[in-house]
Amino acid sequence: MSVEPRDGGVALVFAGRLETGSIGALWRPAMRAAEHARGHKLALDLSGVSFSDVGGAAFLAAVEAAHGDAAPPIGAQEHVVALLERARAAARARRPPASTDRLSLGAIMAATVDLLAASIAFIGEAAVALVRLPARRRMLRMPDLLRTIHQAGVRSMPLVLLLGYLIGLILAFQSAVPMRQFGADIFVANLVAISLIRELGPLLAAVILAGRTGSAFAAEIGTMKVNEEVDALVTMGLDPVTMLVLPRMVAAMLVMPVMTLALNIAGMLGMATVMRGFGFPFVAIARQVQNWVTPGDLYGGLFKAMCFGIAIAAIGCRAGLSTGVGPRAVGLSATAAVVGGIVATIALDGAFAVIFYRLQL
Repeated sequence: MSVEPRDGGVALVFAGRLETGSIGALWRPAMRAAEHARGHKLALDLSGVSFSDVGGAAFLAAVEAAHGDAAPPIGAQEHVVALLERARAAARARRPPASTDRLSLGAIMAATVDLLAASIAFIGEAAVALVRLPARRRMLRMPDLLRTIHQAGVRSMPLVLLLGYLIGLILAFQSAVPMRQFGADIFVANLVAISLIRELGPLLAAVILAGRTGSAFAAEIGTMKVNEEVDALVTMGLDPVTMLVLPRMVAAMLVMPVMTLALNIAGMLGMATVMRGFGFPFVAIARQVQNWVTPGDLYGGLFKAMCFGIAIAAIGCRAGLSTGVGPRAVGLSATAAVVGGIVATIALDGAFAVIFYRLQL
């Protein structure tokens, strides 16, 4: 390539073959010459070019873009001119960069409506798959269900027990400070036991499930979606909701009450450790818990835990099935599963609080 003054402007003279493998050495000099020629006419002398591929045409279009104005080709062969026109058209049709303006209220409302519509559609698909399960029971494989139960429940037990013990320990210490002012240290056992069994046990177990298992559901199904394995299941006549969603929802529904019960027991052990340090015997602590905690409290907490598990698994699976394309898609789906699972858990917990209050449970 050479640069020549011509007709009050500049001409870039090319010769030989403009191919993808040869334009690398020409790129910087050509771009520098095109930028220096801004404000003057620029011509592309292609009379010596014997061949050009798509890469060469894209290179010439990039030279024009660097100059900022059209550069007419001189002496080019017909196929070179045709490729250059196609490269110019592709550059003009290139999508503009995404707008960085602030989101408007209308856009937020539209995104909310789309999210609600997608959630309702997913709930409908899951309900239809559940109704049709007797006819498709071979799609719900027991090994998959047992593997999901092991990953979601059994492998999370160390974390559940540790967190429950620490929460019971902390609650007992924090409750003892104000209760001691009234000489009511013994009632710390009642406070901690009722708080864990009715509220904190299901809620903390749900947070663990959302952070540990809901994200795993979204990442696993999202990877299958990106790798087109879900499309392969549809092509083979298999229902992805029955094979992928229902086992995870059933597993979460089964493991959540067990996780909640384990967290409650660990929390009360932590509380008993603190109370024993205050000088109260285990018999007195157990008597306080027995007198104040009713079976209704326990059953209500386990029922809430079961509902939380279904919601978290459904949100994680929906996030996985709605995974887009690109390297960030799986990560975004996992994040959406965790955030959505925790928000849904808190919203359901508030609804249950109102319902239990109205029913005096």
